[in-house]
Amino acid sequence: MTEREAAALLGGLEDVLILTHRRPDGDTIGCAVALCLALRQLGKTAHVLPNEDAHHLFDPYFEGVLAPAEFVPKNVVSVDTASLGMLPKSAKPYQGKIVLALDHHGSNEGYAQHNCVDPACAACGELLFRIFGLLQVSITPEIALPLYMAIATDTGCFVYSNTTPQTHRIAAALMETGCDIQWVNKRHFRVKSRTRILVESRLVEEMDLEENGTLAFAYITQALVHDLKATEEDLDDISSFIGLLDGVVNAVTLKELPEGGCKVSLRTDGKSLNASAVCARFGGGGHPAAAGCMIPGSPKEAHDALMEAIQAVRHG
Repeated sequence: MTEREAAALLGGLEDVLILTHRRPDGDTIGCAVALCLALRQLGKTAHVLPNEDAHHLFDPYFEGVLAPAEFVPKNVVSVDTASLGMLPKSAKPYQGKIVLALDHHGSNEGYAQHNCVDPACAACGELLFRIFGLLQVSITPEIALPLYMAIATDTGCFVYSNTTPQTHRIAAALMETGCDIQWVNKRHFRVKSRTRILVESRLVEEMDLEENGTLAFAYITQALVHDLKATEEDLDDISSFIGLLDGVVNAVTLKELPEGGCKVSLRTDGKSLNASAVCARFGGGGHPAAAGCMIPGSPKEAHDALMEAIQAVRHG
C-alpha cells in the first residue's frame, strides 16, 4: 500500500486502537502517540494500547493517550512492528484484527490487512510525518514532540548510518513548530545514571572481541543486572554502546532474560554484515545495519549460535 492509500484508509477509520511492539523503543512509542493525536485532530476517537513492557522513560509521552480498559476498537493499527511475534502480550487479542501496519522494516512480514512499509525511512516517524501531510494534519508542537523523539532515537540523535538528508529536513520541520527538542535530547541522549555508567564499564570489562577486534559481543547477564541493581531505564539503548569502541565494525549485545533465553541486538556497518539476514535465521529481523531476535539458551550458547549464523550469512 502506498502512503497516499494509507492516508486515505486512515482518514476513513473510526474508534482506532494503536499497537506498539514488545520491549518498545522510542520509534514505536513516538509514532503511536503522534498518530493518536493526529487522528484526534481529525475528529476521531483514538487510543494507544498500554504496553506492559514500556519503561518509565516514556511515561510523559503517554499522558492522555492510553486506552481505557472499557474501550472496544473498531479498527486496529500497528506502528513500527515488523511481525506479529513482536507484539506484547497485551496486544495478542488483536493480532488477527490489524487493519493497517505502518512500518519501515524491510523484514516486515505483511501480517496486516493492509501494509504500508518504506525501508528507506530512517525511522517509522518519517513515514508518519509524510502521511500526516497527506491527511492535512496540522503538525502542532504536541504532535511534533513524539515524532521528533521517534526519529531522533532511531538514528542515535542523527549519527547512525540510516540518517539521510530527508531525515534532517523532517527533523527541521518538526523543530520549527517550537516543540521542546532540548528536553527530548537531554532525556534520551545526554543524561546517564551512575548505574548506567557502571553497566557500560562492566560491558567493556566482560566483552568478547572476535575477528581481529572488529566484532564485539557484550553481555547483559542476570548477574550483572543483580549486582548493579540495574533497571530497564539504566539499560535503555544500551545496544548502541559497544559499537563506540575504536576498531569495532559490528557489535552484538546479548541480554539474558529472567525467563530464560537471550534478546539479541546486532548493529553492523550494513556492508560487511547484513544484520537483518543474521537475525532472520532466529525468527527476528530489522535492517541491514540494525536488527534483533531472540535466541534460547545461555549467553554463551547464544554467542556460539550467532557466530555460526554470521558465518553462514557471509558464505551462504
